[in-house]
Amino acid sequence: MLAVLALVAIIAPGGASGGDDASQPYPTRQLEIMAPAAPGGGWDTTARAFQQASRDAGLDKGVEVFNVEGAGGTLGLSELVSKSSGDPYQLMMTGLVMLGAIETNGSDVPITRTTPIATLITEAEAIVVPADSKYRSMEDLAAALKADPGSVRVAGGSAGGADQLLLGEIARVLGVDPKRTRYVAHSGGGEANAAILSGSVDAGISGLGEFVDQVEAGKMRLLAVSSPVEAQVDGKVPPTIKDAGVDLELTNWRMLVAPPGLEDAERERITEYVTKVLESPAWQENVERYDWQPFVKTGRELDDFVASEQRRVQQVVADLGIGK
Repeated sequence: MLAVLALVAIIAPGGASGGDDASQPYPTRQLEIMAPAAPGGGWDTTARAFQQASRDAGLDKGVEVFNVEGAGGTLGLSELVSKSSGDPYQLMMTGLVMLGAIETNGSDVPITRTTPIATLITEAEAIVVPADSKYRSMEDLAAALKADPGSVRVAGGSAGGADQLLLGEIARVLGVDPKRTRYVAHSGGGEANAAILSGSVDAGISGLGEFVDQVEAGKMRLLAVSSPVEAQVDGKVPPTIKDAGVDLELTNWRMLVAPPGLEDAERERITEYVTKVLESPAWQENVERYDWQPFVKTGRELDDFVASEQRRVQQVVADLGIGK
C-alpha cells in the first residue's frame, strides 16, 4: 500500500516546485511577498498596493505581505536567497534603493542572485525644505551646494539609497566633489520628515508621495522633483531640477524578484501573473493615487536593465566614497 501511495505522489499532476500544478494559471495557492523594510515605506506601500490590486482583480489564491527590516533591504535579500531558493511562492519587492544598499553595506549577496520578474513603477524624487527655509528655490539650494556642499544638511532614507544617490549626482553635475555632501540617513520616512520639520536638517529628499501632505499643509516647501510629473502638488505642477539648471534626471524604480533556483518556465508563469496584475484597473488606480509612473520590463530586457543600473549605482557610490 505504501508503494502505491508513493507512486501516486510521483505521478500526480504538477511538475513545478513545491507540488505546484503547472497546468493551472499561477498562483495556485497563497503567495507571500516580502517588503524588506519597515511598514509604511516605499517598498511596503508598493507591495501592499500590488496585493490589493491582485485581490481586486481576482488573480490570486491569497497574497500575504510581510516585512523584514534592516540594512537597506539587504537582510531581506539574504533571507530570500538563503531560505527560499527554488520556491516560486516567495517574492520580494526591491529596486534602486537596494542596489545602493548592497554597495554601501558590503553585502555578499548581489541582486543577481535573485530571479528578476518585472519592474513595476518609477517614482520621482522630491527635494523639500522647511516652510521657513532661507532656500526659496532649487536655484538657491544648488548655489549653496556649489559654494560649500558640506554646509547643507540633507535628510533622506537609508545610506546608499535613491535619496543619497540623487544628492551625489546633483553635486557631480554642479562640479563639486560628491564626497563633500552632508547626507543624514534615516531608517524611515517618518524620521526623515521629523528632522526636516524640526529644522535639524536644511533639506530633505524622498519620493514625491511622502512629502505631498506636508507641502499642501504649508509645513514644507517643494523646491523641485527629479523627473517630470503630471500630478499637481498644492495646485501646481512641480518644477524639475533640470528647470533649475541642474542637467540631471533620476527616478526611483521598483521591481518584484523571486528566489534563485527557478526553472525558466516557472519564471515565465510568475511573470505572466504579475503582468496581468499590472494591467488591471485596480493597479492603475494605485499608480494614479501614489503619483507613480508605469515602468514595466520583463525577461531579457529586465536582466539587461538591472545589470546596467548595477554598474551605474556602483559608480555613484564610489564617487560618494560610501562603499565597502
